[in-house]
Amino acid sequence: MNQLRLFGTDGIRGVANEPPLTPDLAYRVGRELVVTLAAQHESEHVRVVIGRDTRRSGPLLEAAMVAGLLSAGADCFSVGVLPTPGIALLTRGLDAHGGIVLSASHNPFEDNGIKLFSSNSTKFPDVWEDQIEARVKAPDAAPRARGAAIGRLVTYERAEKYYVDFLCRCFPLDLAGITIALDCAHGATYRVAPSVFRRLGARVLVIAAQPDGTNINAGCGALHPDGLRKRLVAASADVGFAFDGDGDRLISVDHLGEIRDGDYALAIAARHMAQQGRLQTNTVVTTVMANLGLDECLRAAGIKMVKTQVGDRYVHEEMQRMGANLGGEQSGHLLFPDYSPTGDGILSALALLAVMRESGEALASLATCMRKFPQVLVNVPVARKPPIESLTGVMDRVRAFESEMNGTGRILLRYSGTESLARVMIEGSDEARIRAMADELASAIRTQLGQ
Repeated sequence: MNQLRLFGTDGIRGVANEPPLTPDLAYRVGRELVVTLAAQHESEHVRVVIGRDTRRSGPLLEAAMVAGLLSAGADCFSVGVLPTPGIALLTRGLDAHGGIVLSASHNPFEDNGIKLFSSNSTKFPDVWEDQIEARVKAPDAAPRARGAAIGRLVTYERAEKYYVDFLCRCFPLDLAGITIALDCAHGATYRVAPSVFRRLGARVLVIAAQPDGTNINAGCGALHPDGLRKRLVAASADVGFAFDGDGDRLISVDHLGEIRDGDYALAIAARHMAQQGRLQTNTVVTTVMANLGLDECLRAAGIKMVKTQVGDRYVHEEMQRMGANLGGEQSGHLLFPDYSPTGDGILSALALLAVMRESGEALASLATCMRKFPQVLVNVPVARKPPIESLTGVMDRVRAFESEMNGTGRILLRYSGTESLARVMIEGSDEARIRAMADELASAIRTQLGQ
């Protein structure tokens, strides 16, 4: 087995059917997951839920993983294609010990991943991942069930209805008279998202809802919302929502065609919840990628903000520690734990619609609460990931640029937790100047670490 670390910030990611993300690995992870869950829950009989997005490689990895689970004696409930938050929800709803999502979220279709959820629908604890990783890299000592002890495979055909019912119960809105445009990224939301909004009475226009296994996230969805913007403007729709491939992110478009990311959603939801006395600890938890405009907006409303490193699991952990009930990322991964313990793009869209309905304001009007600072993000492919601080020439330029901005902007350098990329993010008042700064830093990183 490959001795490089398998688990990143969001499970195991890689190119499907290439090391490390091979059917062999999926089989072993399945077997060792059973051992870990049995030990943690002190249970002799493990139940696991498994689902996937629309990638071509999903059935391949699912078949291998299910074989591993069954061979170690676990019962496996297969829910098919369903958004990540729906699979997490069903893990709890079916009283399973753990859940598995086969998805690479917003990544290209060639990639895939293995995400694990605990019995309470939250991301798998790091220490449990470490145990699985250690066992996968050692000789296979997981039990081999025999006869009637071999696990059962159950196709759970009510999964989609269960999830749609749940979302409509969370926000039983009357959306009659509203036209909503949806971009489903040819991904896991392609059936359930239209179903939810239509059930609530909206007129729904849908794009990117014909998955063929290779078009997931391809020029559409939360990472590419311009297609949704054009469809919305052409149809004079009231609001638009774009999801990513596995359905845990949301990017919105207002009726004027302006794209509104997770920072806008957090600002709008926080102010509304605070006004109603529902914002616990009067705090929003976000990440270091949040725009300075969000700081400014929340400060003006008397709301505190706490920042974590990038990754929804870190936001969630800090929210739990503080008792906060609103958090998320600029990327559109939002957390509303009063309703669901994991990020959910459809639920986030419903939360925004609830604010619109209760306030009587359009999304464009609500979004005026925040003035966004120009922000430039450059991704640099890298062959290795030494500590950023060790890149002497790069850090010298960072210090020089920070001195030039004199407190009116900020620079953030970090590595992606799921891809071989270094990310250069700069915010400031002069967009042309921060673009030049970002390009110069990206060039310096490319020179030292380029593939």
